[in-house]
Parts: sequence; structure tokens; C-alpha cells
Amino acid sequence: MKTLLKNAREQKGLKTREVAQILGIDQALISKFESGTRKPTREQISKLSQLLEIDFETLMIAWLKEKILYEIGDDEFALKALFLAEQEIQSNKKIISSSVLSGIQVVLDEIEVLKKQITSFQHFDLHRISKILELEFISESNRLNGNSLTFQETKSVINEGVTIAGKTMYEHLEAVNLQETIAYIKDLNHKKTSINEKDFLTIHNLLLRGISPENSGKYKNDSLIIREMNLFFNWYETNKNNLHPIVLASEAHLKVITISPFENGNMQIANLLMNWILLQHGYVFATIQGNDETKEEYLHILEACKNKNDKSFLINYILRIEKENLLRAIQLVSK
Repeated sequence: MKTLLKNAREQKGLKTREVAQILGIDQALISKFESGTRKPTREQISKLSQLLEIDFETLMIAWLKEKILYEIGDDEFALKALFLAEQEIQSNKKIISSSVLSGIQVVLDEIEVLKKQITSFQHFDLHRISKILELEFISESNRLNGNSLTFQETKSVINEGVTIAGKTMYEHLEAVNLQETIAYIKDLNHKKTSINEKDFLTIHNLLLRGISPENSGKYKNDSLIIREMNLFFNWYETNKNNLHPIVLASEAHLKVITISPFENGNMQIANLLMNWILLQHGYVFATIQGNDETKEEYLHILEACKNKNDKSFLINYILRIEKENLLRAIQLVSK
């Protein structure tokens, strides 16, 4: 790790005192980090990684390796202990994963039955309920973001190009932009295009077109954010075929809203990404209602996930919403 730090600093043409000044770390400590006589804290690792543009994962692995070596050194039982530790870590991961899945399996089974029932409908009925659910998603998603357009007003703006008296230009744009963004996502899904960073940024650009053009389609000017998003897409590629689609969509939503990669529109883009994944796998929109009570519940769940480091709160919430919307789709056909 000491070599990584020193080489990166020299490549950037920085002196140890300059690094110390920028990061608010004592210059003597920086020198000790580079000589290997002192180890940075986890927080200092994050700061050094960002400033020196060292891959965070690479630096963290080097840091953890040295911590392990410091603790066990060349003890005669070190290798056996490491082997057992690795087995326990892998076992714990499997236990956590299987416990999450078993806890929600009943609801997943119910959802699959409802989904199968919907796929048996006539093409005309499928098209009709798809349009209704899409309009409801646009209306409620924008209400969740503070838009005051009602469902009927949203429908008039999108389908008839009507301007609603007393509503702002931005509220009209939000409705139109979201409809066009969904059309773009549906086209990607029709072409079986895998979720990727390029289209993710395009979707954000479409969402904020004419509303916040200076920030649309661009991450915050923060190298740590860019690194976090790279790690997110690596995570997605690793897990897209391993996790149930609803679990995958829920976790993706939580990860993006936690990172908050954009200056504006983080809640909308996390919501859109989640539904992009759901639609890709043949599910209906998981529409979070925009009324005050539901919004408060949704924000409380996000806070609980963060404070308790437990993603199951959001997974169970999205499962409930998806099941409700599948039932809603079935009711629309029976009318």
C-alpha cells in the first residue's frame, strides 16, 4: 500500500505537505503512510483514494491485507486460520442471502401467479392496462417529486398537449419528459439492451431536459461519485443473473439513491432504474404513490435501510407495491 500511495502522489506532482494540506492530515502522517510505519484509518483511505485517483477497491484491499498480516504475521497456523475465515465469510454471505429469499418467497410465489395470469390476457387488454398503469406511474412519480398535476391533468398534458391553467411550465415538462423517458426505456427493453451506464445517463438527461439542462445526464463533479457508480455497474453485472428481478430492482434503487450521483433528480432516477429492471423482466410498474402519507412511509423506509444497514425494508416494500399493482392490472381487465 505504501508504494501505491507514494507512486500516485508523485504521478500527480504533489508534495507530502500539499496532500496533508488538502486532506487536513498531518504531514508527518502522510510520510509515515508512505514509509509503512503507520497505517491510515478507513476514512483516510477514502480521502487518499479520491485525491490521488487510486481505485478505491484496490486501495481498500491493500489496506485490509496489511491489517490481516499485522495481526497474524507469519504465525504457523496463519494459513489454516485464513482458510477457515474465508469459509466462514462465504457461509455467512450464503446464510444472509438465503434468509432474505426465504423470508419473501411466499410473496414472490404469489406475485408469479398474478404475473402469469396477466400474460394470459388478450393483446388488446394488455395494451390498455399498460397505458393506464404507465399514466398512473407518471402522475404519481411526479407527485412524489412535488408536482401538483392531478392524474387527469397529467393525462391531458401527455395525450392532448393541453396546457393546464395555474400550473408551471416545469410541471408540464416533468410530465412530458417522464413519458418520453419511459418510451426510451421500453424501446431499450424491446431491443433487449442490457442496463448500462451510457443509457442510464441518457435517461437522466431525458428526465431533466429543459428543467435543469446544466446538470442533466452528468454526475456530480466528484471523483468519488464516479468511482461509486463504476462499482455500482460492476455490482449490477455480477448480480443481474443471480438475484430475483424484484430483489435486484429494489437493491439497485437503494444503491443509487444512497450514492445520489446527480445534482438533481436522484429520487426519480432511482425509481426509474428500478422500474426499468422490472419492465425488462415482464413485471408491471411498482408505482409509489405521491400522497403525503405514502411519501412519508417511503422516506422512512429509506432511512431505516440506512440506519439499520438492512435492505430488506425496501425489498419488502417494493414487493408489496408490485403485488398491489399486479392486482390492479387484473381488476382493470375485469371492469
